[in-house]
Amino acid sequence: MNPIIDGILNIEGGYVNNPADRGGPTNWGITEKTARAHGYEGDMQDLSREEAYRILEQDYWIAPGFYRVADLSLPLAFELCDAGTNVGPAHPSRWLQRWLNIFNRTAKKYPDLIIDGAIGNKTIEALKSYLAWRGKEGENVLLQALNCSQGEYYLMISEAREVNEEFIYGWIRERVKIA
Repeated sequence: MNPIIDGILNIEGGYVNNPADRGGPTNWGITEKTARAHGYEGDMQDLSREEAYRILEQDYWIAPGFYRVADLSLPLAFELCDAGTNVGPAHPSRWLQRWLNIFNRTAKKYPDLIIDGAIGNKTIEALKSYLAWRGKEGENVLLQALNCSQGEYYLMISEAREVNEEFIYGWIRERVKIA
């Protein structure tokens, strides 16, 4: 079992169907649309933790490449996967790429990345170089930076869609950790 996936399932919890949530019926953080895309045909209230685990691992861990980040930093991998589960994996992937580029502006320790939202070899190499250069402090600063981007994203979507104001307090409380 992957402790990152287990941790996210614990944060997500069980079934919800809030009319203000565009995701519709959701269980363990898996929307009905995503569950159906994986062949699940049952009632969303009955989606098992095991089925949700499988979907979460495939769509929000393996497919976006966050598992590759785990080889370099478990805290960063958790942050990316958790944010990706909540807002879609391309957003935190782009945030990572943007922060790696901006932290590298004057030092030029690695080539700038194309902000494409894909965690590929170039992103992994840049992250590896960044962490070798900046160490544990750099890992913590990058984690804080990712949380800043996530908080800004929640603010933006809540300003654009008033019903999201119902969720923003919980999003910030549960998902944006600046330590």
